[in-house]
Amino acid sequence: MWILGHKRWKSLLALINIMTLAGVTAFLPQNLSVFRYGKSIRLVTTDLLCSNHLLEVQKLQNDFYALRHGQSLANVAKIISSNPDVATVKHGLSDVGKQQAHQAASDLITIFKANNYKSIAILSSDYLRAKETAQFVADAFNENGLPVYNGDVVLETRLRERWFGKWDGGPDEHYSDVWKDDAIDPSHSIGKVESVLSVMDRTTTCVLEWDKLLGKNNLIICTAHGDVLQILQTAFSKMNGSLHRTLEHLETATPRSLVLGERKK
Repeated sequence: MWILGHKRWKSLLALINIMTLAGVTAFLPQNLSVFRYGKSIRLVTTDLLCSNHLLEVQKLQNDFYALRHGQSLANVAKIISSNPDVATVKHGLSDVGKQQAHQAASDLITIFKANNYKSIAILSSDYLRAKETAQFVADAFNENGLPVYNGDVVLETRLRERWFGKWDGGPDEHYSDVWKDDAIDPSHSIGKVESVLSVMDRTTTCVLEWDKLLGKNNLIICTAHGDVLQILQTAFSKMNGSLHRTLEHLETATPRSLVLGERKK
């Protein structure tokens, strides 16, 4: 996936925007499609080789952990909350979620001390439920005098929840409708849902950039959402994105090590 934002692409972006709004996308190559995410327009490749940027990576400099947010008010209400206009300001942690986040922070301190890391970088989706979870971790590390990159949580929009299109704001029973289509085609955007490959592209790009930026022997936490982290661990495992629901489910506020797998021949 390529995000058009540089000056030299402005005129092309404007043209794509006009043609997309008009429903004219026949000019695109067959392995590209247009995906609208908020105000952004992205050209998304349907080629798995171009979407998983970890596919050819043998080793990372740092250790990565997935941390799904604690139980949220959206979880309690059993609704899908993927709209950034809403989820960045609403649907934070429930009381149970806050307790879970506190425990996750304690678990991560134990992991940090056991491995003698140089520092911890706490990356987080800017959605309120993830941000609050990450803040529990940052506060605990700071209170214990442990080195935190930038001294606090680093908001990372590439870790945002997957956009669930027409299902957003509705009952969470519709997750299974999306997952059925995912299992058939990870490039699908049925119901204007963000494709698995789009999520894989943005999250693996995020991982590689932070791994390069921080140097060696750091603990990097990706605080995000269920589907996003399921897809990211699929990318780490170097499996086809259509299989993301076959991996062990990520429970709320439970740290999980992300380990690079062998590329499947």
